[in-house]
Amino acid sequence: MTNAQKAKVITFGCRLNTYESEVIKNHAINAGLDDTVVFNTCAVTAEATRQAKQAIRRTRRENPNIKIIVTGCAAQVDPVQFSQMDEIDQILGNEEKLSARSYQDFGVSKSERINVNDIMSVRKTAPQLIEGYEERSRAFVQVQNGCDHRCTFCIIPYGRGNSRSVPVGEVVTQIRELVENGYQEVIITGVDITSYGPDLPGSPTLGTLCQKILKNVPELERLRLSSIDSIEVDEALFDVITTDERMMPHLHLSLQAGDNMILKRMKRRHTREDSIEFCRQVRKARPDVVFGADIIAGFPTETEEMFQNSLRIVEDCDLTYLHVFPYSEREGTPAAKMPQLDKKIRKERATRLRTLGQQKLDQLLTSQMGNQVSILIEKSLNDEDAAIGHTEHFAPAKISGDHSIGHIAKATVTGYQDGILIAEIVND
Repeated sequence: MTNAQKAKVITFGCRLNTYESEVIKNHAINAGLDDTVVFNTCAVTAEATRQAKQAIRRTRRENPNIKIIVTGCAAQVDPVQFSQMDEIDQILGNEEKLSARSYQDFGVSKSERINVNDIMSVRKTAPQLIEGYEERSRAFVQVQNGCDHRCTFCIIPYGRGNSRSVPVGEVVTQIRELVENGYQEVIITGVDITSYGPDLPGSPTLGTLCQKILKNVPELERLRLSSIDSIEVDEALFDVITTDERMMPHLHLSLQAGDNMILKRMKRRHTREDSIEFCRQVRKARPDVVFGADIIAGFPTETEEMFQNSLRIVEDCDLTYLHVFPYSEREGTPAAKMPQLDKKIRKERATRLRTLGQQKLDQLLTSQMGNQVSILIEKSLNDEDAAIGHTEHFAPAKISGDHSIGHIAKATVTGYQDGILIAEIVND
């Protein structure tokens, strides 16, 4: 980095981190932190933390004179591991990273470079108003942070704290502002969004929040949910999902496993039967809904028979988009103390799940042939006179012609190649 480049944020992990990185970047630029790189880390797996450290070291080698700030869940959970890295100038906790003051006060002495609060003491999630995003296609809006559940494999509550919600009115205000700035699609995000509301006056739910958004921001074309816990879906949310066409027909479920004994050992609150019935009921009410899911392969004590139940639930729920993770033990979690499977078995099972997931995705893309779809344009392919985006079902699609980023184009699917739909514009 030369000639005083503006602050840059490198993001690891979830959609919530993507959202928060926009807040961080705005604060850092407003504070005049030139020649600064902020690493917003993830702690979901040990591998995610290792990759962040590797990137930090590489960045320092390539840019010896810049400032490096490290924040995010990995920094919150274990700031000491980062304090031992000479490459880092300052470490911020998950609460501190969202405060403008943290960047205005930058430049503290080496002994005071760790600024990490006890995340469990945080009682409120402040709304962070973002006028827009660099990519100019879709926007993320945080409605909730933290988690009250203690799944045995998960370290995230210790990085994010307990569940806390952003008031309905403040969420609606931000979405209205984003729509006024040209955004046609918004994704509701958080750590555990289906636990939204009980800490707010009147105890609104995620369902009532979505109803208020769609009613009070009629200009919003598309609303999406990030990952949901189906066992927490109430009548209001079910109604919005199944009856409002502006709610996109793509749901990503936090399943984690398809075997009841493994779910119990994970301390999940649903059974495989609960998940199957939820998908059945949603699809009965809105047949075009497609489902994705997070599934962990090779959880401690998982037998081949138990794993087969995870394979079967992909078919039983007709899952299309699979996020598959080979189990990764995290120090400080109960699952790390359970009998571990050989890492080769974990990887092999993850490969089998991903192969099945690809087959299911191919089936979906094949079924779209000849259909009329609406594609949110995300990227122009100038060398091809085409653009890339996603359909209502979140299927990746390429459309011919010149289209502005963030525009929703109507098109007819004519084929698919390399996992991407090929579409032609529909002339009104």
